Amino acid sequence: MGGVLWPGFLGRSIPDWLRRELDAGLAGAVLFAHNLHPAGGGLAAEFAAYSAQTRPLLIGIDEEGGNVTRVDAALGSTLPGAAQLGFVDDLATTEAVGEHLADRSRAVGANVVLGPVADVNTDPRNPVIGVRSFGADPELVSRHAVAQLRGIQRAGAAACVKHFPGHGDTHLDSHHAMPELTISLDELERMHLPPFRAAIAAGVAAIMTAHIIVPEWGPAPATLNPTALRHLRGLGFEGVIITDALDMAAVRESVGAGPGAVQALRAGADLLCISNPTNPGAAAAADQDVRDFREVQQAIFDALDDRTLEVAALERAADRVRELAASLAEPSPDERLPLDAHRVAREAITVDAEIPALPAGRTVLDVRGRSTLAVDSDADYVERALAAGGEVLRGDAAVPGGGSLVVIVDAVGAPGPQRDRVASIAAMRPDAVVVDTGMPGEPLPLPTLHTRAASRLAAEVASELLGSGARA
Repeated sequence: MGGVLWPGFLGRSIPDWLRRELDAGLAGAVLFAHNLHPAGGGLAAEFAAYSAQTRPLLIGIDEEGGNVTRVDAALGSTLPGAAQLGFVDDLATTEAVGEHLADRSRAVGANVVLGPVADVNTDPRNPVIGVRSFGADPELVSRHAVAQLRGIQRAGAAACVKHFPGHGDTHLDSHHAMPELTISLDELERMHLPPFRAAIAAGVAAIMTAHIIVPEWGPAPATLNPTALRHLRGLGFEGVIITDALDMAAVRESVGAGPGAVQALRAGADLLCISNPTNPGAAAAADQDVRDFREVQQAIFDALDDRTLEVAALERAADRVRELAASLAEPSPDERLPLDAHRVAREAITVDAEIPALPAGRTVLDVRGRSTLAVDSDADYVERALAAGGEVLRGDAAVPGGGSLVVIVDAVGAPGPQRDRVASIAAMRPDAVVVDTGMPGEPLPLPTLHTRAASRLAAEVASELLGSGARA
């Protein structure tokens, strides 16, 4: 039964409970930032030794570049993110980033990269995808998703495109609520499924489901919906279907993680991503990882006992997972594609109106809202890089009356609180400059530098431009 379970865990080495479950047949585990020591650590060696002595494991990690990194969560990613890559539109560069994502993941012990993001970001209000998407055009997203997954898989890891059937036309974050697509099936097929079709045709190893409702497929979110997962298989996909995390509110607060796990298996999912045990924050128990795992494990035992879950369905899923684990090999000996990350970040930046040179020691006012749980960052390297030694203010802090002022935003692609705040700041400080780390929208009333990522790479390049001045 453990062959379909994929838990997170606490600590920077394999805990005893996880080792016992691995001995009993657990598929593997998912790594998060809290598992990785900034100076490197022994997890890679531990998992490699276990796999060599017993059987191949699947170890997953969310490593997308740009905003989402586990490997570099403390300092920020130095790889371009999807929106930067889509804007520059250089497929060889996107493929090279895929190679680097696989290399960095393998270096910490992971062999499944939970990416690329294949969502077509058509709703400017989208709080969870945004710059994690290559763009709003399905053909653009398709070709870059394929390029990145090829780079990942050539470098020796499995790629897992996400989030089927497409999380790009939502304005709710499934970490906190249950999004619903309010589009027709025709529009879904035309706008959001092409990147998944392209990924399947390119031989992607795995596909992750989204906790989003497609009303014409019924009231259950795609992760728990047999119609949705039959549709995915109908596209010709024969690989591993992985669920998005079952501790996300869209599942946890609707049916519960345990019943959700059973429903996902009955719907046709193969591998259940259980949780990031640090998500509850201060409310997390010292053994939160074990609690989350046991909740799902017990629900599956109960469903097998009362025959609401067929043993045959469990065995089919476990077989697919084992086949994927056994298929992963050392990376191709071919030379890696060249990558100039600094160039990509610079070419992805656009400027509205002239920005004067702002010396180091700037005051930064960060008016961004809370980040999604997907980002999993331990520090704000964006603020530090842009301030260049100056003061950092946040949220509703008073607007300073003098000195260089840089305002950071990430949700100004549509009307809302951040655009309103910028308008009020402009009335007081018409000399202020905005750095937008999200998707651009209508021009703001202040000169704006659009980075298309909230990463260390993007912020450092933006800081250089602020120091020298920039023209539209």
